[in-house]
Amino acid sequence: MNIVVLAGGISSERDVSILSGSKIAAALRSKGHRVVTIDPFMGYEKPLESIESLFENNYDFTENAVIRRTAPDIEAVKKSRKNQSDVYFGDHVLDICRYADITFLGLHGGEGEDGTIQAALKLHGVKYTGSDMLGAAIAMHKGVTKGIFINSNVPTPKSRLYKRDFMGEGYLDSWTSFPCVVKPCSAGSSVGVRIVSSREELVSAVGGSFRFDDDVLVEEYVKGREFSVGILGGRALPIIEIIPKSGWYDYENKYQAGATEEICPAHLDPAVAEKMQREAEHAFEVLRLKVYGRVDFLLDQKNDFYCLEANTLPGMTPMSLLPQEAAADGIGYPELCEKIIELSLKK
Repeated sequence: MNIVVLAGGISSERDVSILSGSKIAAALRSKGHRVVTIDPFMGYEKPLESIESLFENNYDFTENAVIRRTAPDIEAVKKSRKNQSDVYFGDHVLDICRYADITFLGLHGGEGEDGTIQAALKLHGVKYTGSDMLGAAIAMHKGVTKGIFINSNVPTPKSRLYKRDFMGEGYLDSWTSFPCVVKPCSAGSSVGVRIVSSREELVSAVGGSFRFDDDVLVEEYVKGREFSVGILGGRALPIIEIIPKSGWYDYENKYQAGATEEICPAHLDPAVAEKMQREAEHAFEVLRLKVYGRVDFLLDQKNDFYCLEANTLPGMTPMSLLPQEAAADGIGYPELCEKIIELSLKK
């Protein structure tokens, strides 16, 4: 098959996406596919003689991909593009995607995960992997996700949504539970997330989160163990437990080698594990997701678990959770990539 892998983009998860894209492309090439890896924002900036030649040469921009300790400077990325128009897609991207049999979305966060790229690809007749526009948009916004979880009886921590346009003196007085977690509603990889213990810290954290998003979720802090459940074709994979060696599961602990211990299958009471897997499938369904994804949970000392959110384009880096869960289920990394394509072509 001719396959395009889209990676990079202009979200705070750009570095993660580029590394994911490089691994996806290498895996698919190992299976005999012709793969072009391209950044949807930067595009192909050289003179393009023929699209066919890109696939013949397995064009790839992701050499030396690496995840730095902090999120990239997106404004600097934008300024580095030769085409300084206000159009998101870089030169030739949509034409290259239309030429392929399918486009594999190796993107994370931002336009890649909020449904906008999915909508654009659909309107241009491009087949792509993963959830469609509606499911992606719903799951990307943590406030919308919370509302659906509550209405669908998915257990989730108590929370409140705060909007930049309605912020005023005393607006945060309605939140009285500490410690709590402050999250930008549409950022991923824990970018902008803070755990706070006082009103002063809350005010500072909410203000900081507004740098990333116009909507901020303040959530009850649940002390306990952290788990993630991958979903493939509507079925839960073995559960993985995430144990940061210091602090909590923030951006650095997620992507720096050796910062976090991950156990898969997780050491859980079989009844609890079964219930968590079924709840992950339930959350995946009510959010209208398709093909694959990942649902995150916290388990407290009473063995009560709480669903935090769902990820529609989980990381596919060497340290990412979904590939580890698939491996525990007997699915190798190249086979996982092909399975995602197979399921996506059927949706």
